[in-house]
Amino acid sequence: MRRIVSVSLGSSKRNHAFETDFMGEKFSIERIGTDGDWDKAIELIKELDGKVDAFGMGGIDLYIYVAGKKYVINDAKRLLVARKSPMVDGSGLKNTLERKCILDVQQDGVMDLRGKKVLMVCAVDRFGMAEAFAEVGARLTLGDLIYTLGIPIPLHSLKALKLVGRTVAPFAVRMPFDKLYPTGEKQEVIIPKHSKYYYEAEVIAGDFLYIKRYLPDKLNGQVIITNTTTAEDMKLLKERGISKVITTTPNMGGRSFGTNVIEALMVALIGRPLEQISPEDYYQMLSALNMKPGVVDLETYDA
Repeated sequence: MRRIVSVSLGSSKRNHAFETDFMGEKFSIERIGTDGDWDKAIELIKELDGKVDAFGMGGIDLYIYVAGKKYVINDAKRLLVARKSPMVDGSGLKNTLERKCILDVQQDGVMDLRGKKVLMVCAVDRFGMAEAFAEVGARLTLGDLIYTLGIPIPLHSLKALKLVGRTVAPFAVRMPFDKLYPTGEKQEVIIPKHSKYYYEAEVIAGDFLYIKRYLPDKLNGQVIITNTTTAEDMKLLKERGISKVITTTPNMGGRSFGTNVIEALMVALIGRPLEQISPEDYYQMLSALNMKPGVVDLETYDA
């Protein structure tokens, strides 16, 4: 049996382990959160190196991609201590998978996104998703300046996002990561902020922990399109007035996992060094899997 472990800086409350069949092979998949403890994460990676088929890096990205340009997050380099097992953060797959998800939602009739008001709380690390929303005709509000840097200026175009991303990214990647993204116990704290953008949106999209971090107490039937969700997350979203959740990764073992886990699965199956794996390899595997978005109707969901 192959083994995948996602080591995350996130909360240990979201830990999960299960076994599954993936493309005809048996896998053991485990997510281990270290509650923001970098040293614990590093030791865990060293301890498991060579004992797992691939690592996922959770709770942090190694790279930010802005319009085709790659920026390395300085803090993430500390976690690159595996010497035998490949380690991925999901960024190699994210643009391909999340772009495909939005196009599938539109083309398969899950939801007509044309003309819909879409809030992406942070789009700079999900450029493929933002591009797909624009392609299907959604009306974008991009909250990168608002929610990441505390500057109350919404962006409404990919052109503006590219400009801001290329200007801000070289500085942002040098900042302590916990200033950019909630880690450890901070992931459990909700601080509603600039809520009018949530209320005005019909669809709220992007990283779930970012969405949750600033989630208002009560919304009015909005749809969320996101990545990693648990049963507890679904209960929270139902209580706060969300009508439907669409996940970019399918349900596996009772929850959806982040792109780092899906990428780790694919890397283990492809069996080539990371530098020899291209976006086209991921796309071909996604097509072979016929991987579709997960859809949960919270109005009928038993919380």
